[in-house]
Amino acid sequence: MTGELAMFPLGMVVYPHQVVGLCVFEDRYRRMLDELTDETFGTCLIERGHEVGGGDQRTGVGTLLRILDSREVPTGQVLLMAEGVARFRVDEWLADSPYPRARVSALPDDDGVDVTLLSYAESAVRSLRALQSEIQTDVCLKRDCEMDDDASVRAWQLCSLTPMSVLDQFKLLGLRSMNERLRELSEICCERYGDYQRLLALDGPVTLND
Repeated sequence: MTGELAMFPLGMVVYPHQVVGLCVFEDRYRRMLDELTDETFGTCLIERGHEVGGGDQRTGVGTLLRILDSREVPTGQVLLMAEGVARFRVDEWLADSPYPRARVSALPDDDGVDVTLLSYAESAVRSLRALQSEIQTDVCLKRDCEMDDDASVRAWQLCSLTPMSVLDQFKLLGLRSMNERLRELSEICCERYGDYQRLLALDGPVTLND
């Protein structure tokens, strides 16, 4: 994956092998969809600014997305289901007209997956999700999520399943080593688990608005 890529910057991080739903309503992105030749486009996190109308500041690491399904609704919006394919580095931003574009290059991980780190991280993620469901009673979290047998895919799935800040999400995306990513993910889970335990001891179950 090297060359020019149509870009759809977002206020969220999308990982490889993560499936997301997107709503396209701006004319420039509707045109982008019309001009795609292979049902793929790129996304990256907006660091500052707005998703609508441009004028934003964007991160230099993103994810290639492949459209799985799309449909236009009566309001004129296009609803997409897309899956993350692979990471890339943004080498150069091109003109935003008629829509954001960038020259990118592939950003593969530098190593394989340590199955011991993977197992530890998975236990940490599942424990955190279980505790979060006790703390945030208005959030429904599936506790027994099906995971892929492929270790690399499974590792990315754990990243997408972990409740964490957008900054932590982007930090994980940008790491060059999957094993480093798994170690960082486990640390994030441990920190969040401690925070939730303290919150539960003080206040009991809460809602997202608390």
